[in-house]
Amino acid sequence: MTLTLPAAAALPLDSLVTFTPEGIASRVLGKASGGNLTLFAFDAGQGLTEHTSPFDAFVLVLDGALALTIGGEAVAATPGTIVRLPATVPHALEATTRTRMLLVMLKDTPTQERANAQP
Repeated sequence: MTLTLPAAAALPLDSLVTFTPEGIASRVLGKASGGNLTLFAFDAGQGLTEHTSPFDAFVLVLDGALALTIGGEAVAATPGTIVRLPATVPHALEATTRTRMLLVMLKDTPTQERANAQP
């Protein structure tokens, strides 16, 4: 597992990634075989074009607002909301204002990997 945060420290999320004018900034906070945790900062009007992922993802809006499309359905996300992006379903997002979001991606590990990982 790769972690980029110190242990036993309470860190303000808004200090871990800064906005880029007319751009997108991201920082991987943790990565493991079962998924990853990434913090994003989108300037207004920036986003991710439609794509798919082989595993489920969860978007947690920290500040700002996102317009998402998931399998052709429009979803508005605001601070304090969570949105699930199902595996293999096309999705896209755009920040309607400057927005920070936390992206949690989870994938099921094969049974043998889980068995080997147990103490």
